Amino acid sequence: MDLVREAGNAATEEARLGALRRLEALPETDPRLAREAGRLAGFVEQWAAEPRLDFFWRDFRKEENYDFGIAADSPLHPLTCLYRGRMMLWANLEFGGYANPERWEKARRWFAIARDAHPDNPVLRMHLGQALPAPDVPAPHPDAPAWANAQRAALEQLTGIIHWWIDHRMAEDGQYGGGWGDDCEMWRWWTPVLLGFEDPKINAAQARFSSALLSQPHMRGGYTSKIYDVEHTSEDTSDAITPMMHLDPENPEWRERVMRLADLFENLWTGVNDRGFRQFKSTYFSETKVDPSPARACDTAYHPRAMQPALLLWQRTGDARLGRLFTAWMETWADAAARNGRGKPAGVLPGAVHWPDGKIGGLGPDWWDPQNHDEPGLYRWPGPVAMLANTLLLAHHMTGGDKYLASIRDMAAMRLRHAGSPSGEPQEAGGEAWCAARMGWLGGVLGKYRLATGDTGFDALLARDAPPYLSLRLNGERGPLEAALERTARALSINFEGYTSEVRYTDRVLRFPSIFERGKLFTEGISGIPSPDTGLLYATVTGDPGDAGYFPMNAVRWRTPAKNLAALVTDSGKDRFAAELFHFGDAPRNLRMELLLLAPGEYRLRVDCGGDTKESTLTVAAPRPEVTVTLPGGQLAQLFITRRS
Repeated sequence: MDLVREAGNAATEEARLGALRRLEALPETDPRLAREAGRLAGFVEQWAAEPRLDFFWRDFRKEENYDFGIAADSPLHPLTCLYRGRMMLWANLEFGGYANPERWEKARRWFAIARDAHPDNPVLRMHLGQALPAPDVPAPHPDAPAWANAQRAALEQLTGIIHWWIDHRMAEDGQYGGGWGDDCEMWRWWTPVLLGFEDPKINAAQARFSSALLSQPHMRGGYTSKIYDVEHTSEDTSDAITPMMHLDPENPEWRERVMRLADLFENLWTGVNDRGFRQFKSTYFSETKVDPSPARACDTAYHPRAMQPALLLWQRTGDARLGRLFTAWMETWADAAARNGRGKPAGVLPGAVHWPDGKIGGLGPDWWDPQNHDEPGLYRWPGPVAMLANTLLLAHHMTGGDKYLASIRDMAAMRLRHAGSPSGEPQEAGGEAWCAARMGWLGGVLGKYRLATGDTGFDALLARDAPPYLSLRLNGERGPLEAALERTARALSINFEGYTSEVRYTDRVLRFPSIFERGKLFTEGISGIPSPDTGLLYATVTGDPGDAGYFPMNAVRWRTPAKNLAALVTDSGKDRFAAELFHFGDAPRNLRMELLLLAPGEYRLRVDCGGDTKESTLTVAAPRPEVTVTLPGGQLAQLFITRRS
């Protein structure tokens, strides 16, 4: 029985497999137990090495259980409960409509059975609420500001997690184990390092993955050949091309792929509706077909995802053709927002516009639920309205047209009007108060609006809804930012396995801490195990106050790995840039940066450090200029770039 305990308490699958194989091979092992050890060893081997991480799901979902071929009275039964608990946990995290209190309770019971038999298993302890220290967490520097110590720890731990996935899960064909449709989403949480820094391993992995996905048979036409809804079909294209448009924007391969999307947009997917506006004809389409069924005939707030890389190219280059197409499309949404049809308050940006009549919503009875998809709630308002609002904001940024801003201003005014309403006050579904109560997403959009336009009219709302980084940019408030960075550093400095070897769905890599929220694995929840905020990290290192996906305002890319460095962008725009920098090494460090927002002109560059000031001039003659500064070791440096008058 010593080998049973060794297998049950093993910290890794490899160690567990070794113990089970030895148990199976021992001559004195009971024949039934030897057979069971062999069966379980085969499963453990599959759990550790199967290319498809959720290989168990087809069998598990039938009975909400998994047949290991091991009797309930076997000494190995408690160990099977460890795997059953993991299966249920990840199914609950992956499938929103699947999780319920009974299934969380089932997972907890399985973990408890395994823990009672194997109390020294560290993975079990982690699942049951014990925070396990992650490897290689850097110690705080005594002279570094609190934000710098926290950001550095979070960035280095995040880099380590990304490297683990590349080293241990990336297969020969480029996949990570979740299938192309989920694996492609990985870059979304890589952004602090992928877009904020220069990491050769991560850059190469992204390029390899993007090229591999777009080379698949179903993608050879420039978009998937499988007709399905836009939320799902757009991922294979946009989540492959968009990161490469950030990393390698001058590469003609990626531009050609973007312009293929423009062709499909203009000639297949969209048309001019009965109101005279251009819109998508359906929620369901492929690279050759558009689903004509009336129930699915909706343009939605998810449709910007299909054009995400083309929107980025328009933003970066001002391409005239893209501008013509996208401004016409956004006029459709500006018109829909201004109307009050079907009970929608005038000024509220809807989630769907029906084709070809241009009516607000779909064929469902309520404007806020178009009922254009089989999954209940996926397209229900507000859903992804933030990405549509950011696209309208981009249209204003590119053209100066106030019509694209009208709905953003109107919704901000509504949010302010109802800011003091009691949370329990009855609200008519779809009415103004109901909408205002569901506009928490507006803070990120208004953050971009505020920094892009300088309009202070909604600062009162931003004081309430602004995320911590935006509070720093608007009023210099550091307390919330430091606290938020420390939470993220804490989240990434514990339970490393929860972000790596335990993960079974690649679109849920950073979701493990959420199992400790109230009402999930533990009814009352467990405190002290926060979830990481990679959006916050991305904002602090790049200066973009919101989403990297739509109208990105990232001002800088630090052309160095995210190692021994903290960088906090404190100001950015077409005519200025400022950041605080802390180098954790002892010797001076040359830091190269790529500046993404500065307009052509002559600039003054100043670096202040401990009373020592160094000044130079910078000439910006082309997009994405690069500059190098020297940072001392162990001291805070302040960088200022201002336009010369």
